[in-house]
Amino acid sequence: MKGPIDIYYDEEGDFLEITITNPPAESYCEDIHEDVFVRKDEKTGEAIGIGILNFKEHTKDLKNILVDVPIKINFEAINV
Repeated sequence: MKGPIDIYYDEEGDFLEITITNPPAESYCEDIHEDVFVRKDEKTGEAIGIGILNFKEHTKDLKNILVDVPIKINFEAINV
């Protein structure tokens, strides 16, 4: 994933989404872990975002979950 990123967190729904700011029109999601999916560019297969449902529940296992994510992001800056 290249370029600036957009981080969105819905506290009421406990949903975290991280995407590039200009994602392509055509994309699909691939489940990689319980409540975790990666959004990929339809044409290139490149990862363009990640979504985590029940984010607070998964923070204790976040490092293990992110092993399977083809995106490198420093989550230590996020205070949950």
